[in-house]
Amino acid sequence: MKKLVVFSGAGMSAESGISTFRDSNGLWENYDIQDVATPEAWAKDPELVQRFYNERRKNILDAQPNEAHDIIASLEQHFDVHVITQNIDDLHERAGSHHVFHLHGNIRLAKSSAPNAQYSTEFYPIQGSELYLEKDKCPAGYPLRPHVVWFGEAVPAYEQAISIIQEADLFIVIGSTLSVYPVAGLIHEIPTSCQAFYIDPQASYQRVPHQYECLKMNATDGMQQLYTQFIT
Repeated sequence: MKKLVVFSGAGMSAESGISTFRDSNGLWENYDIQDVATPEAWAKDPELVQRFYNERRKNILDAQPNEAHDIIASLEQHFDVHVITQNIDDLHERAGSHHVFHLHGNIRLAKSSAPNAQYSTEFYPIQGSELYLEKDKCPAGYPLRPHVVWFGEAVPAYEQAISIIQEADLFIVIGSTLSVYPVAGLIHEIPTSCQAFYIDPQASYQRVPHQYECLKMNATDGMQQLYTQFIT
């Protein structure tokens, strides 16, 4: 069975109503990213950061997978499908995808805020949308923070993502501006024999090598086209 790897970005979830900060000049739901998505922000005002992610978590819980998520999940009937996502939501999982690899964490999980927490491998499921500073703590007594890779933190999953991509027969980049590094560099890790596609309304060869086929479409339209191409 051929290995199909999907690399999804914020545009994938936008069709489910989840906003992306890059569409609004560095503001995410009227918050400055530096105030809510960095280790320095947590050190300065953990209550603000926790409140921000509680709001994001509620939005994600209220959202539903879109048709592009559903199509990717359905392709497991025909391919060995692995999803590598930059998104912190769980919409791929809720659509039915079984092999989802989160590069930037999963907002439905929490981890310790202890020093070097960015490298933690212990995660705690969050029931509902709320995580509380005073009540929710790790066994060592540190408040739990969202399992999210913040700006300025390492991406511990990066090397494992490379190994997955290097085995791909088919590779789809979908809904990513390819402007967040180091993860944007993953597009260069595909084998020379790999058939590759880039789905995005702004898709162009200024962003990807010519090994890719650019589809200037939203996530759903692009996946509908590729499903037809792959299955018929």
